Amino acid sequence: MEKLIELSQTEIKLAFVASCIEGTVGALGKSYHEIFERMKRVGMIRNYIWSNYEMLHTESRENVTKNMIECLTNWEAGQ
Repeated sequence: MEKLIELSQTEIKLAFVASCIEGTVGALGKSYHEIFERMKRVGMIRNYIWSNYEMLHTESRENVTKNMIECLTNWEAGQ
């Protein structure tokens, strides 16, 4: 019988953060490093993606990606 690996809630949320970054990277045609740094610089990873995981992870990947781009653009414009 195959053993299943159980992930912690932190690991699941980290995978979701990575997925949000990857979706944004694909949609904008930028590098992973650039999008990660931009999101980190405006505090989006901790203060938006991480803290709103429960709500965000219920959305479709397309909606999440659209939301990430809109949020990143707005947060950068506000700085």
